[in-house]
Amino acid sequence: MSNTMTAGDTNADLPLEDQIQVLEQQHCDLDAALREEEARPLPNSLEISDLKRKKLAVKDQLAELTGTE
Repeated sequence: MSNTMTAGDTNADLPLEDQIQVLEQQHCDLDAALREEEARPLPNSLEISDLKRKKLAVKDQLAELTGTE
């Protein structure tokens, strides 16, 4: 996930399609990390909460860029 932007990063200098693609990839990466953490024998509930919060922030950014809610 080192090449993707975090929910707080601004990617306004990228074309809209690229911004959306970056956010979609980040959303997918967060979803995979969330599933991985939930599958652990002793999942870290703080990590799960953090991943869900970040995933929601990315989803909100995507909705803003695409005009969907």
